[in-house]
Amino acid sequence: MYFKQFYLGCLAHASYLIGSKGEAAVVDPQRDVDQYIAEAEANNLKINYVIETHLHADFVSGHRELASRTGAEIIFGEKAGATFPHRAVKGGDEIELGRVTLRFVETPEHTPESISVLVIDTEVSGEPQKVLTGDTLFIGDVGRPDLVGSKGFTAEQMAGMLYDSLHNKILKLDDTVEVYPAHGAGSMCGRNISKETSSTIGEQRKFNYALKEMLKDEFVQMLTHELPEAPAYFSRDSEINRTGAGALQELPPPTALMPEAVNKLAQAGALILDVRSAAAYGTAHVPGSLNIGLGGQFASWAGSLIAPGAEIIIVAEDEEGVDESLTRLARVGIESVSGYLAGGIYAWDKAGLPAASVAQMPIDELQHRLKENGELQIIDVRRSTEYASGHVPGAINAPLSHLDETAVKFNAERPTAVVCAGGYRSSAGTSILARKGFKEIYNIVGGTSGWINAGLPVETETTFIS
Repeated sequence: MYFKQFYLGCLAHASYLIGSKGEAAVVDPQRDVDQYIAEAEANNLKINYVIETHLHADFVSGHRELASRTGAEIIFGEKAGATFPHRAVKGGDEIELGRVTLRFVETPEHTPESISVLVIDTEVSGEPQKVLTGDTLFIGDVGRPDLVGSKGFTAEQMAGMLYDSLHNKILKLDDTVEVYPAHGAGSMCGRNISKETSSTIGEQRKFNYALKEMLKDEFVQMLTHELPEAPAYFSRDSEINRTGAGALQELPPPTALMPEAVNKLAQAGALILDVRSAAAYGTAHVPGSLNIGLGGQFASWAGSLIAPGAEIIIVAEDEEGVDESLTRLARVGIESVSGYLAGGIYAWDKAGLPAASVAQMPIDELQHRLKENGELQIIDVRRSTEYASGHVPGAINAPLSHLDETAVKFNAERPTAVVCAGGYRSSAGTSILARKGFKEIYNIVGGTSGWINAGLPVETETTFIS
């Protein structure tokens, strides 16, 4: 049996290629599918099936493009309601790949159509050796149950289904069965996902907090208590996956734009998206631009912060950065990039157009400013649970995903420092505040992690802006 996991760090997403005797299946593919085709060809495999464990909400899948390019059949759980040609499977259904059998198990969790895939290499034994659990069981966690509230199910109902899926099906498997989920640490599809990308049923039975012995009512209460807010783009991506996204190669290429043209578009309301690092953005950028750096969880934050259909102009270090931005935006269903600043910020400067900057404040300077006077307001843009676990004294929590709305509750005339865990989200926060008219803004380099590592005092009393 051939088996390979593909892990996409920026979306904390795992997909799989399984093959035997010249036949193969891809499970939960990402939007850009070239790697699966190349890997299959390199191993003399023909992709006959594209399997989706559920309608993904956090990314747009490439199932239709992959099927179109390979002639593969797309497989979903029968409750998915996909609107394109596909095979709808139910529990107990199987497909054969050479000497490998893939058996489907209905495991509703944060979506009712979810399936898990048992992998049986018949040359080894007739029992499953692996299980691909989608978002039902993660390493160290389980799927969140609140992502289908608008589709007729409450979070409590879905949590109850998840309990049954785990205890009546997944945990009936042998302890030696290897577990391969669809997501890893950083995904918003769970709350406590491990950095490990595979495990075993036995290990999860021992160490996964959600699999400890408890009554169903206890499980439901635990899983639905203080759930983090789901990003706004999740529902959009789920529906894109239900209808199937078009091929990436069909997207029109962005136009190379001179600085004057970019300036006019910005004045007309286009979104200037600067994908450079916080340091580069801080040194000089197009006034009013939004900074979401390619170096972090770019796609998920772009999905959260960019309005659907916004006309986007990219500012990158080079054309490779532009191309990478296009692919990573498309992975979350953003396809409205119309152009990019040819020559980057250097061309902007050469054209004599005014540039903006954001001061990068190190931890020791922040400490000095706090001791010096109380004039500096500190905005912590991490999620509320991160903030509550410990923050810079006096910092007020305003999560990045809602900063555009909550900025009005702060004093734009006061000097303002923005902090997150390490400086990535806070740079995005400074760009949002600048667009809201804040004049003196600082990005805290090293963030709260740097503050804690320096041995400086941490506050746990909470002040939230909502």
